Amino acid sequence: MKHYIALLKNEPLLRRISFIQLIAYFGAWFSNVAIFTLLLNLGVSPLVVATVAALHFLPGVLWAPFSGALIDKIAPKRLMLALLLVEIVTTLPLMLIDDAAHLWLLFVLVFVRMGASSFYFTLEMALLPRFLKASALKHANELHSIIWSVSYTIGMALSGITAYYLGVKTAFLADAALFAVAFALLMPAVFPAHKARETDRYLALMSQSVGYLKRNPLTLHLIILHAFVGFTAFDGLVPLAAEAYYLPAVAAPLAIGLTHAFRALGLVGGPLLLGQWITVRRLPLLLLLQALSILIWAMALPHFYLALAASILVGLSTTTIWSFTYTLLQHHTEEAYYGRVIAYNDMIFLLTVSAVSFLIGVLVEWGLGLQVVMALLGVAFVVSALYFRWISSHYSLEDPGV
Repeated sequence: MKHYIALLKNEPLLRRISFIQLIAYFGAWFSNVAIFTLLLNLGVSPLVVATVAALHFLPGVLWAPFSGALIDKIAPKRLMLALLLVEIVTTLPLMLIDDAAHLWLLFVLVFVRMGASSFYFTLEMALLPRFLKASALKHANELHSIIWSVSYTIGMALSGITAYYLGVKTAFLADAALFAVAFALLMPAVFPAHKARETDRYLALMSQSVGYLKRNPLTLHLIILHAFVGFTAFDGLVPLAAEAYYLPAVAAPLAIGLTHAFRALGLVGGPLLLGQWITVRRLPLLLLLQALSILIWAMALPHFYLALAASILVGLSTTTIWSFTYTLLQHHTEEAYYGRVIAYNDMIFLLTVSAVSFLIGVLVEWGLGLQVVMALLGVAFVVSALYFRWISSHYSLEDPGV
């Protein structure tokens, strides 16, 4: 914990954008629980629930080929402010949806809002390696995952309570207000000088990134490896489990919020417990631990309190895998290509999350049990461990910061 505190003290820009992220993430979970609670209240099918879960991630896939070049070309602060404004504007109209006939509006708003959110995230992750050294970058990524997890833990718990007692409209309003606070905090931030590639045409920047990936296959393999974290896409599965197993003992909003909140306790603890331990050599062990923990959660899924405990175990590995594989990619990418490579990485990651979210709904519609579906997600991490062993045997990998 000391190195995280020292990093925030020594890096004022990181400190400000981290605080902004805490606020923005915290608000986002209010809308997340409210959206899925609204869908359950409207009595939609599991496939619709899974489609909305997929729409949370699909926009990042479509944006990536364009956002990466923009990030390498335009000053980041201007883009970040614009994206926060889009998130505010697309959150407030969610309060108008109160009938299944308005689902089209929900689809559009979620699509646009999450497109801005994923663009903002890509922009921030491409910004970090521009002003942080390798060792500091690893800690910054871990810190980011901790912030995400803390806001996830508190946000999911409070949003479940808010949606249950005050209604989904109040949750949407709280989300928009928090984004407005984030916008105000970003306004006075001082960013490092941006080396804009204004002499390069936009299409040329895009084609150069494709050529870079062809010349550096290790980068592409690291992008695919990071995408395996997308198999922890439980956003669509959790509300289905709440409806199938926990009613009427636990109200759906509370079950959804508490499940995500308990998993987030593990997400917070993961980097604190494993951040100093994880290395290139130990990564396969962590991937196998993730597989085992998901299988345990699958067995415990019908029993609410056992499932809550198992979800903590799942969270312990997730954020450490996410931050370490992200740092490996940043560390093995040339500075001139940060924005474009990170954008393509997020595209593949979000495509995986979107596909997994949609596949969950399809498999449930076909009659496959939720426990079996979750177990299949765990098996994916056995595959990822074998894949990484292959990568490390064919390419030279450096431990970030070593």
